[in-house]
Amino acid sequence: MGKSSKDKRDVYYRLAKEEGWRARSAFKLLQINEDFNIFDGVKKVVDLCAAPGSWSQVLARKLRVGNAKDDDVKIVAVDLQAMAPIPGVVQIQGDITKTSTANEIIQHFEGEHADLVVCDGAPDVTGLHDIDEYIQAQLLLAALNITTHVLKKGGNFIAKIFRGKDVSLLYSQLKIFFPLVSVFKPRSSRNSSIEAFVVCQNYSPPDGYIPNMANPLLDHHYDLDYNNLTGPNRVIVPFLACGDLSGFDSDRTYPLQLPGRQYEYHAPTQSPINPPYQEACQLRRTDKLSKPEDKLAKPEDKLAKPADKLAKPEDKLAKLDMENTEKAVAKTSNWNSQDDEDKSINEEKLTQHMENVNLQ
Repeated sequence: MGKSSKDKRDVYYRLAKEEGWRARSAFKLLQINEDFNIFDGVKKVVDLCAAPGSWSQVLARKLRVGNAKDDDVKIVAVDLQAMAPIPGVVQIQGDITKTSTANEIIQHFEGEHADLVVCDGAPDVTGLHDIDEYIQAQLLLAALNITTHVLKKGGNFIAKIFRGKDVSLLYSQLKIFFPLVSVFKPRSSRNSSIEAFVVCQNYSPPDGYIPNMANPLLDHHYDLDYNNLTGPNRVIVPFLACGDLSGFDSDRTYPLQLPGRQYEYHAPTQSPINPPYQEACQLRRTDKLSKPEDKLAKPEDKLAKPADKLAKPEDKLAKLDMENTEKAVAKTSNWNSQDDEDKSINEEKLTQHMENVNLQ
């Protein structure tokens, strides 16, 4: 499969490389801003679960407007994984479920709080939708927990969500802190994906609320009939489709030569730095994946066979010819001995007959 095969199948992947974004997810944040203007008046931003850094790139380009030394704009990116540096972005390699991480973020803001918190994090999906939705909900609420520590009142919070049948409780938890909650689907997000994004505006925590990382925001022992409630007892969150609806379709395959664009292959903008699957990739290249190293046999050892089973065809034919020749010689010898015996008997009979004739 050629290098350009994915460029054909995913137009946003191709455009991300052409425009210098580290991942196609950059277009999702750009399309959010087109509809909600989330960057207006923003000076301090936190990017949670930031790796590989495409959303941090968008924030740096949009907020600094070419001035990477603008001290008024502060962008902090947080992730457990290491991430390649981005000009104008402070990186913290830490756990968003720890209070120490929240305190470190506030220190970078010199004691102030953020205007905007974004989170594009997602777990490694299993393909089992119920499990994936639950784990994603837990990750979202962990992001919300740290957001209550670092976001100022009136600020906005944006995060990825997996839409499923049991998301009503999650919406209700968000509505506790944000009076306006919207769910949207960017144009660059595939229709086949259950992902969407929540845009939570105007952070307004309840009176007397004290941020605490130990808060069990998503109690899975809630009433199973919660999602069947109606009327004012059920929180209805508006769903919006964002982005230019006449733009590219993320589920469609496009030719390499687009109208008004000259195609040229581009390598990925930034390769992963020490990813968790690096060792597995190395083992796969050497054909050692999920095989004990001490039990690996060389290919030639596996193909080795006893010498008598590896005889060449011509050797087998020669052996067969020899056997046939020996049988033919033995048979000929039998015929010769039989002929000699018959000849002796005939001579004896002839001699006896002549003797009888002479006597007569």
